[in-house]
Amino acid sequence: MANLETYYKNSQDLNTYIDQMSENKEGLLSIYNDFSVPQNDERINKIKQKDYSKVLVISEDWCGDAMMNIAILKHISELLNLEVHVFHRDQDTDLIDQYLTNGKSRSIPIFVFLNDNFEQENVWGPRAKPVQKFVEKTRSDFLPDKDDPSYDEKAQQVHKAISNRFKTDSNLWKDVYDSIIDKLLNP
Repeated sequence: MANLETYYKNSQDLNTYIDQMSENKEGLLSIYNDFSVPQNDERINKIKQKDYSKVLVISEDWCGDAMMNIAILKHISELLNLEVHVFHRDQDTDLIDQYLTNGKSRSIPIFVFLNDNFEQENVWGPRAKPVQKFVEKTRSDFLPDKDDPSYDEKAQQVHKAISNRFKTDSNLWKDVYDSIIDKLLNP
């Protein structure tokens, strides 16, 4: 199994990743352009004193969570002068298998914060807790049982509704920002 440095060096820098996106590029850029980082956030200076220098993102273009979370991470990385690279989850599942959600799911995105020596300092993802609550509530309110004949159609509708909310809800964006910042402060 490759180490984090190898994965990092075999991944795309963030801007190249965004330029080559085909599914969620417009949504990511829209969120990035519409999100405003809170002014005078004292936490930023505290984080700058830590050993973070790089972020290895595990992601895929089709993922709505990645669309929203990477847009917010881009702002954070610019504030903290972090170099960000994106590794495609499905390119080599050995990497994502080190960061399974609940010990079983290959959920993305995962942000692995590294120091100058490519050593893991912290991990965030795949969702901020308030975002997770929103997704769970939306699914429970609108999805029938999986054996219901309309399940697949309803699942597509719910997925689209969640994705649209990710593209427009500045409160969710702030939740993601706060979640990442708080995680960086408290490994």
